[in-house]
Amino acid sequence: MSEQGMHLLKKYFSDFTEEQERQFALLDGLYGEWNEKINVISRKDIESLYEKHILHSLAIAAIFDFSQAQGLKILDVGTGGGFPGLPLAIMFPNVSFTLVDSIGKKLKVVNAVSEGIGLKNLVTRHTRMEELKGESFDFVVSRAVAPLKDLWKWSKHLIIKDRKIPDFKNGMIFLKGGDLAAEISESRLRPHIWDISTIYEEPWFSEKYILYVPA
Repeated sequence: MSEQGMHLLKKYFSDFTEEQERQFALLDGLYGEWNEKINVISRKDIESLYEKHILHSLAIAAIFDFSQAQGLKILDVGTGGGFPGLPLAIMFPNVSFTLVDSIGKKLKVVNAVSEGIGLKNLVTRHTRMEELKGESFDFVVSRAVAPLKDLWKWSKHLIIKDRKIPDFKNGMIFLKGGDLAAEISESRLRPHIWDISTIYEEPWFSEKYILYVPA
């Protein structure tokens, strides 16, 4: 599976270092092993780990090149099994990632996978977003864990209002799917939206989007 998965990743990202290839290739076995103990990915989705979780997470990297700045700090809200934060941490080894979730057993899996592949730029926090006080980040990322208005309310005070990478101010980046019109309207935000199906050709990415709200 990891060989097929790596072929899929390299279809869209061609400049992995040997270390990144090694780390991405190890994810299949580690997630498969840990998912048997602690179910953080549905049984049917574990077979599509590289498409539905890793490649999906890396859609953010297709738009936002975090390697263009030194010392970036990124917060992943409601990370679950480590998405999108863990694949992004592999992709951007010089960026500091903090992965937050309120469910400790999910973070146990994230920590085990991170340790298993030798990630040095990722830490986890077992807490709720509302309890993160006195900390600041350049970007907040998240994958469909709550409505847009709630994610913005919980996160906006944590974002340093600055520009660290060309073309984009610091802000929030969300992976979401389906009809988002009502959710966006309710949030009263005006996010920039990218259709992921214009980045990846696999049918699963139909109606999957990246939303970006500058701070």
